[in-house]
Amino acid sequence: MKPHLTTLSNGLRVLLVDTKTYPTLTALLLVGAGSRYENKDNNGIAHFLEHMFYKGSVKYRDPEIISQTIEGMGGYWNAFTSKDYTGYFIKASTDHFEKMTDILADLLLHSLFKTEEITKEKGVIVEEINMYEDMPQRKIGDIFEKVMYDGNPLGFEIAGSKEIVNKFTRNTFVDYMQSLYYPNNTVLVVAGGLNRIKNKELRIKNYLEVIEKKLGGWKKGEKKQFELFTKTFTKPQIYIHHKKTEQAHYCLGYPTFGIGDERRPALKVLATILGGGASSRLFQEVREKRGLCYYISTSLEQFYETGNIVTQAGVAKDPSKVKDAVQATIKEHLKIAGGQVREADIARSKEMLRGRLLLSLEDSFNIAHLYGLGQLHENKIESPEERIAKIMRVTKDEIVRLARELFTGEKLNFAIIGPFADGDIHIDL
Repeated sequence: MKPHLTTLSNGLRVLLVDTKTYPTLTALLLVGAGSRYENKDNNGIAHFLEHMFYKGSVKYRDPEIISQTIEGMGGYWNAFTSKDYTGYFIKASTDHFEKMTDILADLLLHSLFKTEEITKEKGVIVEEINMYEDMPQRKIGDIFEKVMYDGNPLGFEIAGSKEIVNKFTRNTFVDYMQSLYYPNNTVLVVAGGLNRIKNKELRIKNYLEVIEKKLGGWKKGEKKQFELFTKTFTKPQIYIHHKKTEQAHYCLGYPTFGIGDERRPALKVLATILGGGASSRLFQEVREKRGLCYYISTSLEQFYETGNIVTQAGVAKDPSKVKDAVQATIKEHLKIAGGQVREADIARSKEMLRGRLLLSLEDSFNIAHLYGLGQLHENKIESPEERIAKIMRVTKDEIVRLARELFTGEKLNFAIIGPFADGDIHIDL
């Protein structure tokens, strides 16, 4: 599964990944555009633009035509927005590659942004925002990042606010696209059984000819730069979000480092030891032994210059039980920082990371996403085998040293959502 990288004359990077499996593929466009490129007046535009992508173009005039065309070839399509990139993809059989590329290209280059479609979609997005407000398990993550990245667009909610979204006009979309949507800020990944096709053989050269025909005329440009996050953490930040809920949800985390840091493999192993699955230390200690939560897990978020490691849990809305769960979480952090981590736990976590990565590669979308992000954010191709090798080389000393550096009281960020008032939650550091 060796990717073939080609850069078109306009700067568009094209990755072709032949999985040598079924005659199906994913065509995924990744654009370096997301909520961290926004400001307070257009927060939510990246997400709204993703919604508008499938609302009509010069050739495919409306959502009904688009859905009928894609589903008429047995395909599936979707899109997604993050803080620093946006993705659009279509999955179908290899026989339909040229049509898939034609659809993606026309929607990308010739979207109509009809006023009536924008008006209708405002209602859709407002309801999406309302839905998230009613999902405290999801909402707490947004609140946590607002606390951690306060003062920087990294703290913006991706969907934006209802008030700002309702002010968007057609020009808001056009201006945003003109600031970021360029071929030299985009990666197109085509992954799947590329050489398995009915009736004829379609080789790499033929795929590139189709892509050049559809996207070669896209004009390059200078992308907008994002605001770097430079905050120094000197004291713990604790935020209580009052909401009537039946369960409290908290996020407890610390800042880490940028996506290009060589310590990333050690950070992944550390997060897995702490809260990766039912065998993790936090799941066993906080849920299984103490019965303080229903779920608890540790995850990572990494951007160009910064990132975070965060543990999230759903606990009883009793302040004393919240305190017990939080203190138990911090205690496990400090144990690892003090060197209390078994080689067996490290080995199991490495194998979990290895296995989960390999299992994810059963899906052509996951393959496209894996290689595409590496190319978009780091301008490199790293195979799953190379990623696994780095994880397997992580040592106990590296994990302990990293935990000691990260898990300090002054760097702690804590947010909780539940029926609490200020002063109800106390954390002993």
